[in-house]
Amino acid sequence: MTYGYIRVSTDKQTVENQKIAIKKYCEENKIKKIKFISETKSGTVKVEKRLLGELLKNLQKGDVLIVTEISRLGRSINMIFNVINELIEKEIKLIAIKNNFVLAKNDLVSKVLIFAFGLSAEVERELISERTKLGLERARKNGKTLGRKKGFKVKKKIIQKRKNN
Repeated sequence: MTYGYIRVSTDKQTVENQKIAIKKYCEENKIKKIKFISETKSGTVKVEKRLLGELLKNLQKGDVLIVTEISRLGRSINMIFNVINELIEKEIKLIAIKNNFVLAKNDLVSKVLIFAFGLSAEVERELISERTKLGLERARKNGKTLGRKKGFKVKKKIIQKRKNN
């Protein structure tokens, strides 16, 4: 079976671009049936607490996992290595479209590439975090009030959330 794993970090982002890229790849490579797994969770959340963890448990020898880029699997080198090692052990083929990377076996070249892509994902996450902090600092200096408004009660929000569930 072929699976397309799609992850975005916030509900303000859309999964459509990733889905289109995976569908296009499948059409170009004559892959007929694909099952999409998509979720909205940060790549820093442990794999076990994401749909990816459930997917990894259910993948079987010979399955194919397609992602748009390695960073969809996680945002740290260790997390990406752990996921990829599990795929290697289960003999799952991994395709990362934007990275132009296909992992079909456990060899030195693949390990070097995994390290490079994992490192770039981690560096990217750090750069995003740094830019966000600088942006917030600049907004504060320009007089923007950040955070919750005075009088906002967290309890109300929690109670509303409980009622909706």
